Amino acid sequence: MSVTTVPRSPCIFCNIINKLENTEILYEDEDVCIFRDIKPATRFHVLTIPKRHIEDVKCLSSADKDLVVKMLAVSQELLTKNNLSVQDARFGYHWPPFRSVRHLHLHTIAPESEMGFIAKMIFKKDSYWFVSPEYVASRL
Repeated sequence: MSVTTVPRSPCIFCNIINKLENTEILYEDEDVCIFRDIKPATRFHVLTIPKRHIEDVKCLSSADKDLVVKMLAVSQELLTKNNLSVQDARFGYHWPPFRSVRHLHLHTIAPESEMGFIAKMIFKKDSYWFVSPEYVASRL
């Protein structure tokens, strides 16, 4: 019986999806995966990523609209399951070139009211470096 091994990718998030990193997966289905941010802005800061490698928001097409909607929906569900308020949360994508990992990822940060000054700047709402899921969906 042969075991198929997935080769390591230069993309850390692809390696997380393929279980090649020791990362706790908080949610996973056939399309997306959610895990904690390694530099959290608050006590609950997770990344929702598509399992298909998409470099960033500028690489999305109209065919990806359902994926973008789903990424936000599963992120909001996870907040609710963790007794956190969707209203006191910040959701967003870094706009290229302002991203550290070249794999599309949605930040979910809660409680938003607990964000410090630096975090509020890094994840500044509707800035030219951090945009809302609604803005991304509107461009598809």
